[in-house]
Formats: sequence, C-alpha cells, structure tokens
Amino acid sequence: MRLILIRHGRTEANEKHLYCGSTDIGLSDRGRTELEDIKKRPEYPDVSGMRVITSGKKRCEETLHLLFGDIPHETDTDFCEMDFGIFEMRSYEEMKDDPVYIEWISGDNESNIAPGGESGNIMTERVIRGLNRLLDDGRDALVVTHGGVIAAVMAYLFSEENKNRYEWQPSYGGGYVIDTSGHIYNAF
Repeated sequence: MRLILIRHGRTEANEKHLYCGSTDIGLSDRGRTELEDIKKRPEYPDVSGMRVITSGKKRCEETLHLLFGDIPHETDTDFCEMDFGIFEMRSYEEMKDDPVYIEWISGDNESNIAPGGESGNIMTERVIRGLNRLLDDGRDALVVTHGGVIAAVMAYLFSEENKNRYEWQPSYGGGYVIDTSGHIYNAF
C-alpha cells in the first residue's frame, strides 16, 4: 500500500505563531501562493486513482483543492490536529506569564492535557486509530492533514528512527510518500 501524507498550507495562525488545532481557519494569502508554487515541482506526488481523505478542516480542504483541483474525497476527523483547548489561537508571548499555561508546557509535554483540550498522547491515539482503518482498507491513500498528525503517524510507523514530533513535521504543503509493505518513505 502507498500512503501519501500532505501537510496543509500556511495559515495566518502559523504566521503569528498561534496554537491552532481545533480552530477551523483557512489558508493565508501567503499559504495559497506557496501552494501554487509547490504543486509545480516535478517531485510532487501523483495521486491518480488514490482514495483521498482530509481532516475536514478548511485549511486542509483548501490545500487539497489548490494542489489537486476539485477531486472527490472523504473526511475523517481522526486526522484532525491536537485540540489546544483554552490555549487555541493564543501565542507563547501572550501566555508566557500565565501559570496555567506554564504548568501545561512544563514536564511531560505528551501527557499534559491542555485545559479544555487534549494531550499529545490522546491526539496520537486518535490518529493511529484512523491510520489503522486506512491500513486495514489496503487501498492507496492520500491524506491532507496537519503537521502534528503527520508527525504522530511517522513516529508510529518509523519508531526505530527515534525522532521526536518536531523532527517529523514537514513544511507547509510538504509531506511523505510511504510504502507500507516495504516500510520505507520519501519526503517531498
């Protein structure tokens, strides 16, 4: 099975360094322009005949449309980004003196639950549940999703590489082509 994971394009929240997981926002003007340039690259993957899935968030829907046109696809909320709860759409600079925020970012960042949201571990469990459904289906698939989701999938499938979440996170509009039978991948 071939699995392609693509990270959505840049948003205004990304540009302002805001926590943005469950908030449903679209791409920024810069993000749209970058995707128009990215899709012209010769190494960009061909998705013809593949099952196509997005998280359903506007930024992923827009990314799919800009890169591949108006193609039929499904949505699966298991591929949504982490819910940052009360920290959604806020920056480190804005919260650096907030004791609740400091407590959340201190210690075990994967286990700490954002108040009103999720932990990294909870998000990863949800994402792997969605991934396992895809793997059980066995059809080649494209998933247009979020950086944290892609990092969770890659860390799960390639755990022997001992990379952390941030080392797996692709650039906006970038991602991985994975051959699940040979357990190999290529970044693009």
